[in-house]
Amino acid sequence: MMKRVILALAALSFLLAACQPGAAAPTAAAKPMDNCSVVSLLPTPDPTLVSLIPAVQKDDHVLGKETAKVTFIEYSDFQCPYCAILAPVLPKLVEKYPDDVRVVFRYFPLSTHANALVAAYAAEAAARQGKYFEMEGAIFANQEKWTGLTAEEARAWLIDQGAQLGLDSARLSADMDSAEVQARVNRNLQEATQAQLPGTPFLFINMLPYQSAMDMGTLSGLVELFKLEDRQYTACPPMVIDTKKQYQATLETEKGSVTIQLYADRAPLAVNSFVFLARDGWFNGAPFHRVLPGFVAQGGDPSGSGFGGPGYQFGLENTDAKFDRAGLVAYANSGPNTNGSQFFITYAAQDSLNGSYTIFGEVTSGMDVVEKLTPRDPQSGEELPQADKILRVTITEK
Repeated sequence: MMKRVILALAALSFLLAACQPGAAAPTAAAKPMDNCSVVSLLPTPDPTLVSLIPAVQKDDHVLGKETAKVTFIEYSDFQCPYCAILAPVLPKLVEKYPDDVRVVFRYFPLSTHANALVAAYAAEAAARQGKYFEMEGAIFANQEKWTGLTAEEARAWLIDQGAQLGLDSARLSADMDSAEVQARVNRNLQEATQAQLPGTPFLFINMLPYQSAMDMGTLSGLVELFKLEDRQYTACPPMVIDTKKQYQATLETEKGSVTIQLYADRAPLAVNSFVFLARDGWFNGAPFHRVLPGFVAQGGDPSGSGFGGPGYQFGLENTDAKFDRAGLVAYANSGPNTNGSQFFITYAAQDSLNGSYTIFGEVTSGMDVVEKLTPRDPQSGEELPQADKILRVTITEK
């Protein structure tokens, strides 16, 4: 069962560092877009795991609308410091996406945390008086005040905290000891234990397991990723370019304009896809989500998560070309036949990328704009600055 509890979303990454050696380019006789296939943006939830983790229950503690597109189910421990960090983030996520996000809070008190179970009983008892979220917030916000206490002292602190929230102390104490409250907490604990969840906090996002970065920026990107499903294409694009013509793309960004000469003759599949997506507005508003000065600036994912794509993938071309200078434009991928919509612009020669990516264009003006893009490293583990966006892309055909 443990093998089923994986970071399912991590498999969607288009990070350059994860890419494999390139395959041979299609032959001249290959028909345009033949080497293209429709792919799902997100993996299918594991049915065995889903059978162990219940859907939203009537007695769950929920923020957000039932109709929300994205449901987060959190298994949490009140004594876990990482859970305390996440605690204020999830309500803010609901505030940011009031129509799109729903958050479900569940108990997973770890045996290694002496006071986690009694804290869970207190929160559930507070729910009986209509103040679960107030109690939850107070417990997490004051975590350092009660985690080091004895069991008896922690219980007294929790009851006193409830009184400060306007709860009936006698009732709170009695409910904490009630079979009903304890069974409710233990039900969640049993779910998490049977599913072999490896720790806390643990999230399910639309029933996909997730236990990676949980800052506001990352979780917002994942919400945008799930929303991107509605924009995905259900078929590979038609051939919209003439390889005998010249194509130029002008990227209007928040920092200025960048002009790219597209290599329609050398990478027709790549250019065709780029032109198709640009004309359909796919890139409008998409951020440069990964900007590493001296290496590359990467964009083309409207979700900004680094996991998004158009719903189809296609193969490599022009792999004999060398990354021998700044300003070369190529598709990011996660393997030989996984070009999608994410592209990158080199800041300098990058010999390590040779043969693994499709170079399909070159910046002819505006490299100074590329140099001004806000640096962002999604793998840094730090809070990221606001990304610069592509406002629109205009295609010129000659």
